[in-house]
Amino acid sequence: MTTDTKAVGATATDDASRAGTLRWIAAAGGLATIASTFLAWTYTSAFPGDLTVYGYPGGLQILTLAAGALVVLFALASLGVKGLGWVTPTGSTKALRNAALGAFGTTWFTVIAIAVQLGGVINLEPGGFVAAVASAIPVAVVFLLPDDTRKAGRPKELPSWADILVIIAVFAAGLYVVTYGIDTEDAELFTGYLITVGFGVSALFKAGLIARLSALTAKHRQVTIIAALASAITFPFTQSTDTYTLIAVNVLIFATVALGLNIVVGLAGLLDLGYVAFLGVGAYTAALVSGSTASAFGVQFPFWASVLTGAAASLIFGVLIGAPTLRLRGDYLAIVTLGFGEIFRIAMGNLDGVSGPHITNGPNGIPNIPHLEFFGYNFGEPHTILGFELGAYANYYLLMVLAMILVIVVFSRAGNSRIGRAWVAIREDETAATAMGINGFRVKLIAFALGATLAGLAGTVQAHVESTVVPEMYVFAGPVPPNSAFLLAAVILGGMGTISGPLIGAALLYMIPEKLQFLQEYQLLGFGIALILLMRFRPEGLIPNRRAQLEYHDDTDTAGPDGPDPGLAGSGAGISKAGA
Repeated sequence: MTTDTKAVGATATDDASRAGTLRWIAAAGGLATIASTFLAWTYTSAFPGDLTVYGYPGGLQILTLAAGALVVLFALASLGVKGLGWVTPTGSTKALRNAALGAFGTTWFTVIAIAVQLGGVINLEPGGFVAAVASAIPVAVVFLLPDDTRKAGRPKELPSWADILVIIAVFAAGLYVVTYGIDTEDAELFTGYLITVGFGVSALFKAGLIARLSALTAKHRQVTIIAALASAITFPFTQSTDTYTLIAVNVLIFATVALGLNIVVGLAGLLDLGYVAFLGVGAYTAALVSGSTASAFGVQFPFWASVLTGAAASLIFGVLIGAPTLRLRGDYLAIVTLGFGEIFRIAMGNLDGVSGPHITNGPNGIPNIPHLEFFGYNFGEPHTILGFELGAYANYYLLMVLAMILVIVVFSRAGNSRIGRAWVAIREDETAATAMGINGFRVKLIAFALGATLAGLAGTVQAHVESTVVPEMYVFAGPVPPNSAFLLAAVILGGMGTISGPLIGAALLYMIPEKLQFLQEYQLLGFGIALILLMRFRPEGLIPNRRAQLEYHDDTDTAGPDGPDPGLAGSGAGISKAGA
């Protein structure tokens, strides 16, 4: 027995020594990757980012530098370096693997892009080869490490002011990362950005830092809300032109509509394939009553009245369409809503005075929609605030931030209310919910009408931002978002039933085609591949709610340091009762 014990102890010591050596090699590879970014990777400035300078990283080298720093951080934390224990509360191996893949992916993408775009590896300087080899070293060793995943322990209590400083720092870093992505000009740089951020965020998830941050923001909810609002408002002040602010405005419009669809699909479980029509109803209504020279009515409502009119028109259409169709379920409801979306587009194209009444100017749409004006503040003119000049799109951006706040409040209040719990019950099992006294038709009609209203609200702003509305803007699937396929993909990709999920999904699905123009012809192919991969590896979406995590993963994944979350147990019990 003594001999066996000694043998086991010796084996464990050897394994620990081997793992330590591998971690040191990974750290050395990360440092070498960082050092390689201070070398020239190509001799010509024809490649975007000017990677020809020694001693000063530029373009994709900055992203490689950031990814290499993450590799070093997680490698040192895995070695037990004093003061870095907080970096990996749930284990370091999986986080280190993701960080290493991020550095490797960004570096090798850059090297390959240089060779392909400039005509061969001969265009690489020695620094490019050094970077390729250095970034491959961590990848070669991290998958030999044993998995050290563990349950996160109770974090050390910090003073409230320290917690608040952490939250502020995280939101400031988030604002910088988002702004960096929006401001990228080249497809190569944006592709590298996606690789780095994707693997970096995944590494933070695997390390348990995101869970720690979520607990911290839940503890200081008011501070979190203020920090998030301040970060959103700060964005236009970081821009010198309106070029990228317009992208941010369109992302917010897209995200607002996606949140409205999330009520219908994510909470109530109603598959709506014609949701973009409600956005069109709001946009066309605002165009007709806002004083456009092409309007058939010749009226000009004030800002608040046009917004209310657009939202009310969408609400009415939602009720009119929902009342006769919501008794259907599943695929039948999806087909009917798809038909409604196409009927709306065709009808708007026929109301031209020839095929029908002269209302919408037919396929030519309604142009020359004037800019909004609110108490003398013209949204189409630049204004100086705190010494910063804000352009027209910055004004609309701040307006959409307010609209987004309204939509988030409505979504969160409705989701946590009695009607919200009824939506979830209907989604889980409509027959069981009806048997327990829930009026399924009324509940679904409320969800349909509320979702339509929020889409109409966003449509009124979209009409003024675009200054024109045409029927082809509101199709089921097309090269320019938002359309019904984009919206549904944003909700599913981000995570149904959550607030942050559709926001992230909408941002990704708008930014990727906008930055990578060559993908516009292959959008549906990309959506299909993305959804297949999502269903395989993360069926609950990028940012799932806790109920979805319980449905798709083992309960221990969501257990806290003291066992399962009571809220999770309660929600699981509620599901069981609804399905009883």
